[in-house]
Amino acid sequence: MRLYVCYGTFKWGPRKGGHPCGRAYHALRDAGHDPEVVRAYGFGALPDALNGPRRRAVKRATGDSWVPALVLDDGTVVDGSDAIVAWAGENAPVAAGA
Repeated sequence: MRLYVCYGTFKWGPRKGGHPCGRAYHALRDAGHDPEVVRAYGFGALPDALNGPRRRAVKRATGDSWVPALVLDDGTVVDGSDAIVAWAGENAPVAAGA
């Protein structure tokens, strides 16, 4: 699974509950997942020409350039920190051999 974030996975932020990318990352880790973190530098409100290829990949997957976005191994997309936090809580990883 790939977790697209802005610049990092830090918990602090100006929003209640902390930074959205950090909330998503830590919810996945706390649930036992080990996502590949893809830093998609830029800003969601910018035009595509001013964002890099990773933001454009997010836009192809979700319809917009905002992160965080989680792309599962089967191609399923979970978009936004609230949805990712909820998905992490409902989908614990399956242990090998289980």
